[in-house]
Amino acid sequence: MDPSRLHPQARAAMQVQQRVPLTRATLPAARLSMVRATPAEVGSAPAIRSVVTFDAGGVPARLYRDADHDAMPVVLYAHGGGWVMGSVDTHDGLCRHLAAASGWAVLSVDYRLAPEYPYPAAVDDMTRALTWLRGPGAARHGLDPGRIAVAGDSVGGHLAAVTARRARDAGIRLAGQILICPVIDPAADYPALDEYGLDREEMRFFWDAFAPPGVDRTQPDLDPLRADLTGLPPAVVITAELDLLSAEGERYAARLLAAGVPVTAARYQGLIHNFPRKLALFDAAHVALAQLAAALNRW
Repeated sequence: MDPSRLHPQARAAMQVQQRVPLTRATLPAARLSMVRATPAEVGSAPAIRSVVTFDAGGVPARLYRDADHDAMPVVLYAHGGGWVMGSVDTHDGLCRHLAAASGWAVLSVDYRLAPEYPYPAAVDDMTRALTWLRGPGAARHGLDPGRIAVAGDSVGGHLAAVTARRARDAGIRLAGQILICPVIDPAADYPALDEYGLDREEMRFFWDAFAPPGVDRTQPDLDPLRADLTGLPPAVVITAELDLLSAEGERYAARLLAAGVPVTAARYQGLIHNFPRKLALFDAAHVALAQLAAALNRW
């Protein structure tokens, strides 16, 4: 890849977080590094009307609302972090921005992390939170159980895609799905883009932590490309040119379209993995956020 393709803001952004080689032994340091980099990457978040942390059907979650009327549509959000790091705190700023820009409520799920809790823990936590959203608890928080979208960034995009398929299989009609720089393919042949942030060895570590050797990674809960995609809700898929995950995200978008699912897929040129979360570093993050808010308002 021609280095001149790298956006100047991406070049600066890669210096913000201290990179820790990922092993089981260094994982605590990697988790802390992500937390410490968050203020510089995400910046100040807008003040919104209500932020409440509570138990959503046995799963810790944080609800963002920027309006006080009842029956608000809601985004069920899964954070990124390789299934092994990240939390509602590292994604607090992004969820605040999304709630403010879209007018939807956002329920951010603090799902269990690998390797302490490998597959299917995170997937099951998302499903449990979705079940809670469709019950009386959500109505007590002023949410519309009939108008729910799923969303996530990086591995959160994977969890959102799987949750959308599980919902369809259960006869639940979702409003849409938002996949931001998603992880999709456990058998991906990653391109040589390691110098731009997320690298191939990190992805191998993430997959081995989440779905350890011996787990069948060809099942649809782990490989959404192998699932029947017909009847899934409309999708927005955001990818970045210099993200080693861009090809699999775009392949999934194409598969959705071929299955008759309405899809908007946008590749942002010169940018790197998960730029939309880094609202303090990328002008394009705000453009992507506006695109996501517009999609929600159409749904």
